[in-house]
Amino acid sequence: MRQRVLRIHPNDNVIVALDQLTIGESVQLESDIYEIRQDIPPKHKFAQEDFQPGDTIVMYGVRVGKAVQAIRQGEAITTENVHHDAESYNLREQQYQWQPPSVSQWQETTFEGYYRADGKVGVANYWLVIPLVFCENRNLRVMREALVKELGYNRSQGHRFNVRSLVDQYQAGATSDDLLTAPITLSNHSSGQHRTFPNVDGIQFLTHEGGCGGTRQDAQTLCALFAGYITHANVAGATVLSLGCQNAEDKLLMEEIKKRDANFSKPLHILEQQQSASEEEFLAEAIKKTFVGLTQANQLERKPAPLSKLVVGLECGGSDGFSGISANPAVGHTADLLVALGGSVVLSEFPELCGVEQELTDRCADRATAERFISLMRAYSRRAEEAGSGFDMNPSPGNIKDGLITDAIKSAGAAKKGGTSPIVDVLDYPEPVTKAGLNLLCTPGNDVESTTGLAGAGATIILFTTGLGTPTGNAVAPTLKIASNATLAKRMSDIIDVNAGTVISGEDTIERKGEEILNTIIRTAGGHYVPKAVQLGQDDFIPWKRGVSL
Repeated sequence: MRQRVLRIHPNDNVIVALDQLTIGESVQLESDIYEIRQDIPPKHKFAQEDFQPGDTIVMYGVRVGKAVQAIRQGEAITTENVHHDAESYNLREQQYQWQPPSVSQWQETTFEGYYRADGKVGVANYWLVIPLVFCENRNLRVMREALVKELGYNRSQGHRFNVRSLVDQYQAGATSDDLLTAPITLSNHSSGQHRTFPNVDGIQFLTHEGGCGGTRQDAQTLCALFAGYITHANVAGATVLSLGCQNAEDKLLMEEIKKRDANFSKPLHILEQQQSASEEEFLAEAIKKTFVGLTQANQLERKPAPLSKLVVGLECGGSDGFSGISANPAVGHTADLLVALGGSVVLSEFPELCGVEQELTDRCADRATAERFISLMRAYSRRAEEAGSGFDMNPSPGNIKDGLITDAIKSAGAAKKGGTSPIVDVLDYPEPVTKAGLNLLCTPGNDVESTTGLAGAGATIILFTTGLGTPTGNAVAPTLKIASNATLAKRMSDIIDVNAGTVISGEDTIERKGEEILNTIIRTAGGHYVPKAVQLGQDDFIPWKRGVSL
């Protein structure tokens, strides 16, 4: 019989509804029976005991809120009767002990990857075209139009719509109702084109709205982010367009590249428009140099690489009340498996670590790492409060509607993606990953700003859990979507790669699902599986300007 309710941690005083619960019915959990005093939708919570105003609400074994009204046992936990509240945290002297999971079945497993001169191994092979300033965005669009179709990089599996049929019907006198009910979706088909460069996965154009007009810190950070992308293991080389007078100067870019790779040797072409004879000549030179770069990138071939060469970013977006009990802990087990195999994993979104800071501080490998985590968390929180906001304002309307009513509830579930291994390093945006093991990366909770930062830090694949659904992807790091519930996995099957809803239904354990996700990573890394976000051309890229973004 399917379990209808769940207490996540033995110390919790709220219970999760796995099914619709109706007022007046009784549900049993272990030896206790609870009378449901109001309708409670799946993913939401009800009180295990009576609460008075000021009482602490505990979930995932940590404080996630406080009661602001009297709540009877069996009543729903809502935004009206519970407000955000989280535990304080400090540096504590203790030695964290970790028991790695068994990874014997993957010890000899390899993936077919692209070796780079600096020792990194990519899971894809991209060429980048980058503007140092927003003034060059139009030129990137011209280059895209000239190169992509001609070289065979048109997306063949994206959505196609027959707008011509609407035009024909409109001109023939069709009514609005006729037009709204007319079928216009065309079946997916191969474009019939062959890539000129079969060993190059694509040309990625990273448009943005920065590079000038902001602070010098913004320019420095943008150049550091671009350096992270250019030195990325999934990138073969880049064409960089500069206007010539912007804050984000090419010398800043080269300084940041050298910080990440002192012996940088990838093909890199930097062109300055203000030094060109004309825009036409400028673009012609950029296109020709890009084409020559692609010929060099095409010479690379996949070769076997150990799983220790993987760098996997961990992200969530459009989370729901099941995310923290299915998709996120499953990804957490995957993270533990990767760490045990010698790989690197990166947990981001600092606003979504609110309430679990003490646990993460205690897991840091040394005092300096713990101190840096505390420093970055407190500085971020302070900036948010100074701007008239705060981490308590992080949950979105969709999060709240689906049961994540306080930031601490959302965060305690989101942090499960990081598994249980020791934290070996804490990185500020957009610093690179340099250590094997679990890394923390300071990014906002904004999905695309965070995934952009994960790739900039070196993540070669991103695991993205979702309960509500989102098409988000990344320009250079293939992004795998893991659904927290089976309803989402079925309804949005065109964007979901793995269904973790089977954990909720009892068909799978967290451990089995984590192993399935690892095997999907291996297939993706070797080029044997193409994530849905890649198929749909979801090449998102949004730099974080270091203002307050939750």
